[in-house]
Amino acid sequence: MNDHLDLKMNSDEVLRVELAVFKREHRDLDTAITALVEKAIGDQLTLQRLKKRKLRLKDLIAQIEDRLTPDITA
Repeated sequence: MNDHLDLKMNSDEVLRVELAVFKREHRDLDTAITALVEKAIGDQLTLQRLKKRKLRLKDLIAQIEDRLTPDITA
């Protein structure tokens, strides 16, 4: 039974690490997008791809946060 608890803790730890990585990448993309727009050096296709990646990261971040947050109503 302790093994199951240890696995859950390890799973949560992995999720927390992934969350930190995704949040950092999201911030980095935001900085890159802002810089490209301000300097007008990025083409529209590149900007579109970066923005789509940023939105995917936002969704992943929300999913992980939901998994890490206990369901209070249950």
